[in-house]
Amino acid sequence: MSSQASNETDVIVIGGGAVGENVAERVVKGGLRAVLIEHALIGGECSYWACMPSKALLRPPAALEAARRVAGASAAATGDLDVEAVLERRNSFTSNWNDESQVEWLKGAGIDLVRGRGVVSGERTVEVTLPDAGVETWHAEHAVVLATGSTPLIPEIDGLADVAYWGTREATSATEIPARLVVIGGGVAGIELAQAFSRLGAHVTVMARGEVLDMYPKPATDLVVKALGEEGIDIRANTSPSRIAQTGNSTISVFVEGGDEVECDRLLVSTGRRPALENLGLERLGVTDLKLDIAEDGRVANVDGGWLYAVGDAAGKVLLTHQGKYEARMTGDAIAARASGKLGAEVEPWSKYAATANAVAVPQVVFTDPEIVAVGRTEAQATEAGLRVRTVEVAIDVAGASLLADGYEGWAQIVVDEDGGVIVGVTFAGQDVSEMLHAATIAIVGEVPLDRLWHAVPAYPTMSEVWLRLLEAYGL
Repeated sequence: MSSQASNETDVIVIGGGAVGENVAERVVKGGLRAVLIEHALIGGECSYWACMPSKALLRPPAALEAARRVAGASAAATGDLDVEAVLERRNSFTSNWNDESQVEWLKGAGIDLVRGRGVVSGERTVEVTLPDAGVETWHAEHAVVLATGSTPLIPEIDGLADVAYWGTREATSATEIPARLVVIGGGVAGIELAQAFSRLGAHVTVMARGEVLDMYPKPATDLVVKALGEEGIDIRANTSPSRIAQTGNSTISVFVEGGDEVECDRLLVSTGRRPALENLGLERLGVTDLKLDIAEDGRVANVDGGWLYAVGDAAGKVLLTHQGKYEARMTGDAIAARASGKLGAEVEPWSKYAATANAVAVPQVVFTDPEIVAVGRTEAQATEAGLRVRTVEVAIDVAGASLLADGYEGWAQIVVDEDGGVIVGVTFAGQDVSEMLHAATIAIVGEVPLDRLWHAVPAYPTMSEVWLRLLEAYGL
């Protein structure tokens, strides 16, 4: 390939995580050339430091606990976890933090890779600083896509910068289990990692500024908080650290407002994330305060010309890997369709070019034990959107649950649009409820009328029988 040809392509994607890979793949499948620019590991946060390693840490303890909840099996589940084996299994899911297989996938998909840091330097133009400090300039015929992910939000706590604390990256790639761990943050990542490290042998204290997992209905979070407490995790809701200090060679002290002090060997800060938009050259394009106005097809509306797109965490809509990949598919298809003259400036909701589900049907899972899963709108969100809603709540006490675990506890809720006669929100809490989430997502995305959903008969005896109980409680 000549030097001139190597600097010209159809689409430039900045960011080689799962989302960037997906948008580049869709563009190539649409008949265009794509260059992926990435300075770190191909596959990104989810593959190496988030979704995969965290769930790999959670699964072995959950499997052991599941066996202990079934009489007959519990008698055999008397040993302890092999922590070293758990960590080795986690390593296998990250390919030992080696991206060779991902690079090979790019080659097979026909996607060109440039290792370096990309900065938008003009219309459809990107400057790439290479590992050897050299610079390449790339020009895209059709589009530049930002798929740069997100970065952690670090709270302002006196002394935090002076101690060697963990973020989620350090926690999910840990090579040993600390005796004492303090987790600052009561969101999904913090709570999942708190349970993982507790079950692997750490004494864990969680400090949440508000209520734990407060984005979900309280009956659901109560089940999780109860389970964590019974496992020995010290949950401190509505608690904010006032100061942090290194008080020994390996001891960190966390001082709480009001005078309490908690000592730990490791401190994990998990207080949210924000789009990674710094140092991308957006200021040159007139983007103030690094705020992007993103259309349903991923196009950045506050940049003239219609050539700049943003997907995944960088777009700032829904910071979830599966939703980012969904956006990537829509955006890649839209770029290819516009390049061939098949699509104009506007996209139709629910078309193959519009990420409409972002607004009304985002599936999400808290992979604790018990799990919390949700999709769609809460009662408050639906009411705010102008819907006349009714909620129905039942305990998950069907035969399938009883077979799954002795003494099973679970909770389910549906939010019904009374005028439309359809479900607009679902929440389940309990062991293994994540496998019922997709059915709920289909019901909401498909706007399946309740009188038709009544004919979707759940197999007996399975957990899905809770759908029948919910519809009966509604009055069908």
